[in-house]
Amino acid sequence: MAMDVIDYEIKGAEMQFVEVELDPGEAAIGEAGSMMFMDAGIGMDTVFGDASAQQGGFFGKLLGAGKRLVTGESLFTTVYTNNVGSKQRVAFAAPYPGKILPMDLRTLGGTLICQKDAFLCAARGVSLGIAFQRKLSVGFFGGEGFIMQKLDGDGLAFVHAGGTVLKRELQPGQTLLVDTGCVVAYTQNVDFEIQYVGKVKTALFGGEGLFFAKLTGPGTVWLQSLPFSRLASRVFAAAPQRGGSREEGSVLGGFGAGGLLGAVLGGDEE
Repeated sequence: MAMDVIDYEIKGAEMQFVEVELDPGEAAIGEAGSMMFMDAGIGMDTVFGDASAQQGGFFGKLLGAGKRLVTGESLFTTVYTNNVGSKQRVAFAAPYPGKILPMDLRTLGGTLICQKDAFLCAARGVSLGIAFQRKLSVGFFGGEGFIMQKLDGDGLAFVHAGGTVLKRELQPGQTLLVDTGCVVAYTQNVDFEIQYVGKVKTALFGGEGLFFAKLTGPGTVWLQSLPFSRLASRVFAAAPQRGGSREEGSVLGGFGAGGLLGAVLGGDEE
């Protein structure tokens, strides 16, 4: 299937969104729940799988949907098609603070491997699949890096990374050790495997986990400074652990507010 050639503009700083311009008849696919706004001339259709041409027939669509289910994504994607005779725009928003990265698959060898929650949207025709890591050690210890998304085609795709993004070009044989959650994407020639941190004391008390992702070139690697899993764990650690509210004021104020709320919810039995 010929890829739609779309124009785009990425806007914002910490919380970005990508605004895609569609010519008459062109379409973009978006992850469920990622749409921010669209012009009135765009038609929205939810499809089973990823709406690519590789999913011919019912079983093809079922296989495509199954691949998305394995990566933790929705069984459905949404197709946004320009149904009028003039240019129309649709925008897709990032789910948390970070950067939106435009990936031209044509210049990346036709395939990009990315974290399972990184995909945001793409031109119609880009195929969304899964990439299982070949080595058994990655399956047991790889965590976030074991099952990843594979984007195939020769069009534009947009992925989201948390925090600040670092792009590294690895030469043949050059190796980079990375926290598994900090890997956003890499080209298909990069070798991905898991390496033990090396020392028991470091593994237990270093706070970085037991294993690193070992990336070996040649190829291109994109890294993120704030994985969503790390952000979520920090938010959870700072949240109240006993179901109550954490007051920023005085202790007496907290007891007073808590007692008043308890009286309202529990009733006065005297």
